[in-house]
Amino acid sequence: MADISTIQTADGLSFDWALAPAGQPGGGDLAVDTTLRTAVIISLFTDRLAAADDPLPDGTRDRRGWWGDLPLSGQSATTKPIGSRLWLLSRATASAQTARRAKDYCAEALQWLIDDGVAASVAVTTQWLGPGALGIGIAITEPNGALASFNFAWAWNGLVAGV
Repeated sequence: MADISTIQTADGLSFDWALAPAGQPGGGDLAVDTTLRTAVIISLFTDRLAAADDPLPDGTRDRRGWWGDLPLSGQSATTKPIGSRLWLLSRATASAQTARRAKDYCAEALQWLIDDGVAASVAVTTQWLGPGALGIGIAITEPNGALASFNFAWAWNGLVAGV
């Protein structure tokens, strides 16, 4: 599996596409990622369409999500939506319950890796790293037994209480 390499920016608050190193063949072109990193980043940090019964944090009726996940006229919604519902936690209190919900949302977002045979298993951990940062750990066992692990510090802009 090859994707355009997506990396976390230096400020840790966003992501960008990586460029191949200058002075090498393809230098200055978009870099290619043959690991699961880009797939994990897109799965976790793009907004999945909220469920009809999800309370929306901004008080609007905007369920967000990728337009490709919306049902076409006369059809049902896609069975493999892209992204995660982490965005629903943007105004939640930093608590053990919120960390559990984040863990559940991450597992839901990465389930496609198992369903499509890209991974044999996916394990998610979450913990508060301090005010304003939720740590997300991902351990993926590939079908060949290889282990891939990723750690993210998700910037929290909700109410920081009870850390």
